[in-house]
Amino acid sequence: MEDGRRQPVTVLLREWHRGNPSALAQVAEIVDRELRRLASSYLRRENPGHTLQPTALVNEAYLRLIGQAERIDWESRSQFIGIAARHMRQILVDHARRDIAAKRGAGATTIPLDDAPASCQPRSVDLMDLDEALNKLAEVDPRKAQAMELKYFGGLEMAEIASVLNISVKTVEKDVRMAGAWLRAALRGQET
Repeated sequence: MEDGRRQPVTVLLREWHRGNPSALAQVAEIVDRELRRLASSYLRRENPGHTLQPTALVNEAYLRLIGQAERIDWESRSQFIGIAARHMRQILVDHARRDIAAKRGAGATTIPLDDAPASCQPRSVDLMDLDEALNKLAEVDPRKAQAMELKYFGGLEMAEIASVLNISVKTVEKDVRMAGAWLRAALRGQET
């Protein structure tokens, strides 16, 4: 991660945690492209006419991260991306709730559930239903819910998820498969 001028993200995150405000700016510069890519990916899945822009989503996530910097023991770049992804998920859900409230229930924001088996056609899932299902899964099995959130909302690879959760890649793969099946069943139950 080092390019001669920059420190690794993990070192900068720890500096930020210790109160160095310039470290956050350096982290933001390093991970900004990836967060914007994630934000663009999320927003492409939204309904046409969605008013939230990738820059606004990333900026709001940064503001939320800044608000909790002192409470997190930063360990890695993957952890940072994972936490930013969780904030983006919450921002999208909050935005969808405001839109629906403004339209008085005229429709919900949908996103494709891209963890469906290859034999199934991707379908759209209501973002608030997915959020509710992930929250219910977290009550039953927090690790599986976190693995799915890191994969789906964080865009992390299995090895990165394993690093964040401090488990093996095989365990992550099993958790993601089981969480995906659980979420599909939960979402089917919400549709009926």
